[in-house]
Amino acid sequence: MVGAEGNEDVRVGVVGCGQFAGSFAQLWQLHPDVDEVWVTDLIPERAEELATEHGFAGTMASYEAMLDSDLDAVALMTQRWTHGSLAVRGLRSGKHVYSAVPMATGVDEIAAIIDAVAETGKIYMMGETHHYYPLTVWARRARAEGRFGRLFYAEGDYTHDMDHGFYSAYQYSGGEDWKATASYPPMLYPTHAIGGVLGVWDTWITSVSALGSVDDRGDGVFDKEVSMFGNDFSNMTALFETRDNGMIRTNEFRRVGQGRNGLDSSFRWFGTDGVVEQSALGARYVNRTDTIDLTEDIRSVPQGFDLERLKIDPALADDFRSECAAVHDRSRLPVEYDGARNGHRGSHHFLADDFVRAVVAGQQPPINAWKAARINLPGIIAWDSARNGGARLTVPDFGECPFDVVDTSTPRR
Repeated sequence: MVGAEGNEDVRVGVVGCGQFAGSFAQLWQLHPDVDEVWVTDLIPERAEELATEHGFAGTMASYEAMLDSDLDAVALMTQRWTHGSLAVRGLRSGKHVYSAVPMATGVDEIAAIIDAVAETGKIYMMGETHHYYPLTVWARRARAEGRFGRLFYAEGDYTHDMDHGFYSAYQYSGGEDWKATASYPPMLYPTHAIGGVLGVWDTWITSVSALGSVDDRGDGVFDKEVSMFGNDFSNMTALFETRDNGMIRTNEFRRVGQGRNGLDSSFRWFGTDGVVEQSALGARYVNRTDTIDLTEDIRSVPQGFDLERLKIDPALADDFRSECAAVHDRSRLPVEYDGARNGHRGSHHFLADDFVRAVVAGQQPPINAWKAARINLPGIIAWDSARNGGARLTVPDFGECPFDVVDTSTPRR
């Protein structure tokens, strides 16, 4: 693998300066193994404002300028459907690539990313927050300890109502034509729901049958005539088969009467010797004789950052300023991250550190291209299934990562 060639002064270029980018750019700026952070955006003023506010090294005129520079890595914080092609270009230009979710929106794009990593030896990471959600972390340890027995069924839901921050987010990124992109098919954003499940269950998905519910709000968002995706499904459900004769059910809902005091993500894992269940009321592990309340272990408290200054919709506050939970092992993180802005139930710190560790070590990260494909591909095929009346379709698999994966558990303190 090709890493930073022993040089721990990693230079990172952040592409896209929207609401999400600042959180990660600041963490890379703080990281002891990062020397410089540069930013670029199609709206130059956004890049200038972000760079000035946080003291980054500077701005670059374009993504192309970053690829032609001596940066070690690029981080893609652009719109969802652009990630696949931008990642391939980054890898082929000799850069390591961090990508916000999803990995891509098509099977061919995912195959191209995997080919590019295999041929260039560069690092690719998809930043799936739910891999480090507190309940996922707890359940992953429980599985390693054998507390589930054989897992045979799981549920992962991402039920995020449009009224809770999504309108403003799409308007911010989409401009006057925002409704064309706000119709993004729910199953093309499957990585939270599937990523949480597969962050615990060491399996992969082999087939799917999915259905969609046609939207009836009438506000023009999920309107086929307006949608650049030709999509009118606002809510979708998929049933997946796993390679080890198991089942996973996923809900992707964008019209759901659920307040933000509830959960936009929830999980359940069923094994022959134990079960983890989560709801808006908390979470618990149960087996034939015991019940363990997990609520305090996985509680992630909000941080007190100024939402107005950060230009964050209050409806999305937990996504951009939530602290770690008791179950998180912060001993593996740089001390520079203590008190730094976090988000998505404390996952941002771990994701930012994973990428830098992988680049410095010259080894692939935990959520590498092959792992990301197993998280992302099932949703792409589920979208096809729903458009074909729920037909059961085969989900392709690209296998295991053929390279060494960096050990990110090593304590730093």
